[in-house]
Amino acid sequence: MSELLERVQGALVGLKMPRALEALDHTLHRLEQGEITAVEAIDALLSEEYSTRETRRIDVALKTARLVPIKTLEGFDFSFQPSLDRERIAALAQLDFIRRAEVVHFLGPPGTGKSHLATALGVAAVKGGRSVYRATLADLVEALSKAEREGRLVDKIRFYARASLLIVDEIGYLPITQGGANLFFQLVNARYEKGAMILTSNRGFAEWGEVFGDPIVATALLDRLLHHAVVVQIEGASYRLRGHADLIPEHVRSNAPISPPPPPRRRGRPPKATNGAASL
Repeated sequence: MSELLERVQGALVGLKMPRALEALDHTLHRLEQGEITAVEAIDALLSEEYSTRETRRIDVALKTARLVPIKTLEGFDFSFQPSLDRERIAALAQLDFIRRAEVVHFLGPPGTGKSHLATALGVAAVKGGRSVYRATLADLVEALSKAEREGRLVDKIRFYARASLLIVDEIGYLPITQGGANLFFQLVNARYEKGAMILTSNRGFAEWGEVFGDPIVATALLDRLLHHAVVVQIEGASYRLRGHADLIPEHVRSNAPISPPPPPRRRGRPPKATNGAASL
């Protein structure tokens, strides 16, 4: 028995299954006591190893995707935002929108939970085995601009286009130059009908011309980002400041909802941009 046990231990070491090796003695003891069958013993060892590896995979993937600190749907207070349809959010967590390469828009005033929900769906996607990457629009444009200056733009766009789900947070919080808007359009165009996206914004679609500094670029972006889209409107007060409502001015608490316009009609290709801008 000792020789056989040594072979099993050696095999587990060779197969790089440290957790199964740790659980081997306890599992064999249960087997000898008749608490489990041989098949159940094998299942227990493999389950221990698989669980450990899956936990490690998820931890690494969450950090790589920039989804730390982790947010979950279970940790979201839906009672504070009654405008949200909880079942609709739960349906998005089934991740069919990723398979369909759709774009999910979370729109609403600052602090209403848009980033929390976007991150939570990203966490669900990682646990479901999808590749995810999250960045603010400002960080994304900065990275694309740097890559363009260094002659690596094609590779950088390919990197961002590779993920099954790209989360672009905080659209509208900081102004974007025309050059940055064109770079973002190139990325959106590369992912169009190929990869899913989640976008969060505190600005209505009618204001995107101002956000991106160019109504033509904004129209071209919306043409693609609303073609296969799910729009979730969040109304209400700041989720983060819910414990300090008495300190918030009334005109801020009664922030008007951001109502999205109908999706733009699809037309022919827009005219080429001038001054070296990307073709829209």
